[in-house]
Amino acid sequence: NPVPNWIGAVKNSDGQVLARGCSACHAGLGKMPSPELSREQLENIDCLICHASGYRRDVYQNEDGEWEIRPILWKNQRGLDSVSKRISKPTRKMCLRCHSGAGGGPNFKRGDLEYEMTECDEDFDVHMAAEGNNLECVDCHAGGDHRMRGRGSDLAGPDPGADNLSCSECHGEDVHGIEILDHHTARVACTSCHIPTFAKANPTDMKRDWSTPQFHEEGNRFSATITFGSDVVPVYAWFNGRSELQKMGEPVHRDENGKAVLAQPLGDRKDDAARIHPFKLHEGKLPVMKDTDWILPIAVEEFFADGELDKAIREAAEFVYEVHDIEYGWVETLRYMAINHEVVPKERALNCLECHREGGRMDWEALGYGEDPMMKKIR
Repeated sequence: NPVPNWIGAVKNSDGQVLARGCSACHAGLGKMPSPELSREQLENIDCLICHASGYRRDVYQNEDGEWEIRPILWKNQRGLDSVSKRISKPTRKMCLRCHSGAGGGPNFKRGDLEYEMTECDEDFDVHMAAEGNNLECVDCHAGGDHRMRGRGSDLAGPDPGADNLSCSECHGEDVHGIEILDHHTARVACTSCHIPTFAKANPTDMKRDWSTPQFHEEGNRFSATITFGSDVVPVYAWFNGRSELQKMGEPVHRDENGKAVLAQPLGDRKDDAARIHPFKLHEGKLPVMKDTDWILPIAVEEFFADGELDKAIREAAEFVYEVHDIEYGWVETLRYMAINHEVVPKERALNCLECHREGGRMDWEALGYGEDPMMKKIR
């Protein structure tokens, strides 16, 4: 949760900065965003982080001891003027410097947006390949009035005032010229066949257990116990464009196995608006308050330095919920995360037997079929 972790400069015992807060990746100058539009919020926007190549910034304390973000050249007006004149539309490199590093490291969070994509070949991502289509992120995602098209990995809806994205905008509906394949597109998202795996260059965070702190001698820091995966095969589920997200301050939603589901797509086989989509299924273990059954946030910034997990949980509970002397336990969590990038050339898309065979990648029972529908037709 960003609220207790918004901005600061946490150092380890060697004096190295371990974390600057969630605000470091946001296009603002350090103030917490608010739901209401205001002059203060508009003046908090840092245009250069997206529009100036070579621009760098850091967190500093002002005269009142409050943290804020400034350009690292804030005392060098001539240098800052030079950087400020390099204005352009955002390039892949500008977008990926934040979006690829979210979650604590290269490709930790998303899994399908890697630094490799600043200059990759077609086998890595056919859209962004420098010697292929050479698309920039804004070619698909730019909307009017700075409203970004598409939706995030967290399955939340698109930016208000912006449209969602569809492969058919560029490729049309009946693109294969083969009836059986074009028939699939009514119930199977293009990405299900055209993104066979993700996390192809850097491993991605697949499980984060906060109940077992881990110390790293390299870096002199603590973290949760994280399990990584490379060349990960997606999990497939129905998705009609709507989702259910676990909110703070509400009892946790548990599945049939007792796991708290933080984000899940909605839709099923009987829903004509739903199609089978690929997802990164992230697992976790989080604290939960015993009397309310609320998920508890963690003040992770200080924890990175001192490893005092109980203190980090109690501080965040006071900050976010204004509760004291809490009792808490632990709950295993699941979170479906959208996979939309690292599209391979059509020659490397999945073939029929990748899914329609014994031991194939589709869990037909979970998708509501009971068994492979092709096998049923054969019999």
